[in-house]
Amino acid sequence: MKKRIHDIELFIKYPHDVQQELFKKLLSEAKNTEFGKKYDFKSISNYQQYKDRVPVHAYENLFPYIERLMRGEQNILWPSEITWFAKSSGTTNARSKFIPVSPEALEDCHFKGGKDLISIYVNNYPETKMFTGKGLTIGGSHQINEYDPNANSYYGDVSAVIMQNLPLWAQLIRTPKLNVALMDKWEEKIEKMAAITSEENVTNLVGVPTWTILLIQQVLELKGKDNILEIWPNLEVFFHGAVAFTPYRELFKKLIPKSDMNYCETYNASEGFFGIQDQKDSNELLLMLDYGIFYEFIPFDDINNPNPQTISLDEVVIGKNYAMLISTNSGLWRYNIGDTIKFTSTSPYRIKISGRTKHFINAFGEELIIENAESAITDACSKTGAIIDNFTAAPIYFDEGNKGGHEWIIEFKKQPDNLERFTQFLDEKLREINSDYDAKRYKDMALLPPVVHSAKEGTFYAWMKKRGKLGGQNKVPRLSNNREHLDDILKMMKSI
Repeated sequence: MKKRIHDIELFIKYPHDVQQELFKKLLSEAKNTEFGKKYDFKSISNYQQYKDRVPVHAYENLFPYIERLMRGEQNILWPSEITWFAKSSGTTNARSKFIPVSPEALEDCHFKGGKDLISIYVNNYPETKMFTGKGLTIGGSHQINEYDPNANSYYGDVSAVIMQNLPLWAQLIRTPKLNVALMDKWEEKIEKMAAITSEENVTNLVGVPTWTILLIQQVLELKGKDNILEIWPNLEVFFHGAVAFTPYRELFKKLIPKSDMNYCETYNASEGFFGIQDQKDSNELLLMLDYGIFYEFIPFDDINNPNPQTISLDEVVIGKNYAMLISTNSGLWRYNIGDTIKFTSTSPYRIKISGRTKHFINAFGEELIIENAESAITDACSKTGAIIDNFTAAPIYFDEGNKGGHEWIIEFKKQPDNLERFTQFLDEKLREINSDYDAKRYKDMALLPPVVHSAKEGTFYAWMKKRGKLGGQNKVPRLSNNREHLDDILKMMKSI
């Protein structure tokens, strides 16, 4: 662990050298692949040549290559044999994405990220008792790849891919066993996980906040207890990712009433492990620069440009929103992962996730991003005593005689003292933190005040279940620039 802390200190001190060395290594490794030959990686000697020659890719652009990998072909995007694919939420053209996961990505990115997470935590909390018990990881499932005629490969939720390939020492310190943790029937899995783990000495939780809440509630119901410390008295840390934690903080305080409970954020996805919270008192994420990932960034104003301006790490500016591009040791080349981030520091490079490139509302030029929505929700909750479980929002379009607006569906764990006041505080905070939204709301000229619906408990769970999206990395879309999800949920609310 001490060695990794030293390595982390090195890339903090020499970020550009580390990234440049990695850039050259990636091109050298892949120069004889089909993709490497197509773009003549052998003759690329600097970043400018790379971005002049290799286009920015969305999943749809790489899919023809990935589809062939799924059918068993090799040496297309990356030289190592690809036998695992991380399945994640889909694109416009497909219900799911399949991201190749090479042996190098498993070892030098995903596993390394997990080990670094523990190393950083122990370095920050040397008195930890985490290793006196077990870690409870809530993951997805995997299956044989039916597209491969030889049945030599597998796909599944990235958490399942990682768990299935963990070394023995890591399997011994986690619960439950793989035959339960990787079950594909989510509701049955949660019941079995609750029954097994309620008898274990769980010291740490790892997972997505929404699904972790469901498991904790299942354990409490099973044992007839009010808070989880009555069952897991030695619980000390929750390592979380996938969705912003702030809207769930109050609910976790209620479920885990422990003043010194630790919460540590990570930034990992099907495509790689990108960031770790490295400070006790801040949820900023240290960008991990030696995981086999070369980073580039697209300024937010340019994200919808088919040929966007791109910059390298040494050109980023603090406080500006960027879409993140990655080139990886799994063969994702100049790949837009769909997240927007902003830098909070450049020495070292620390970031916050600000949203998704496709999850925003900009129907009227208001440029509302997820970070704005979550800040406003949190503020309105604190002022009205509310605790939320989930939410989504979409535009109300102009029609004849009516102005536009935003419509929200919010599922509360604890209702606000007054929904009208909650809506008012939500609107006021959005106006305070987003000048474009404020301008459109001025005297109701373009945007009317938001409309907020309070959904019955279990609404979003039922909607996700209907869509086959329970568990794993699946999450409710926070914002959408169209009404497809919102109208579907509103329709379902009428029948509940």
